[in-house]
Amino acid sequence: MSTAVFLKKEHIYLHEALSSQAEAFDRLAQIAFESGVAATKQAVLNGLSKREAESTTGFIDGFAIPHAKLEDITEPAVLIIKNETGIEWNSLDGSPVTFIIALFIPDAEANSTHLNLLSSLSRMLVHEDVRKLLLKAESSEDIQHTIASYLS
Repeated sequence: MSTAVFLKKEHIYLHEALSSQAEAFDRLAQIAFESGVAATKQAVLNGLSKREAESTTGFIDGFAIPHAKLEDITEPAVLIIKNETGIEWNSLDGSPVTFIIALFIPDAEANSTHLNLLSSLSRMLVHEDVRKLLLKAESSEDIQHTIASYLS
């Protein structure tokens, strides 16, 4: 199944003002819970923190791909936060993160869906032109279109 299916315009948040990774995880967990992607906020928060403790989800050029696969997640979803300022994330290249692409996967779909989504997004972010387009994007439609066009 295509990643684009999991990326809804209403799951893209621009102009956020988060100042830490913990704040970003809290915001993602809140959005997941409020939008019905997850049954509880706390489980998502714990899942994101636990995954991050294993190894950084900070990529390069200000991107991070935090992810959680949990029983509490009711449907696969991609949530995006574009932050106004850089957040310290222990990224691969040491750069602060401004663009967060979070994956939420139900336990039942953990292997196939999770790995496909993660590898598709990682492959997409290897391309500098895609990173530049996403960082320049001014609207959730622009972001959705850019990701959908590269993943289809």
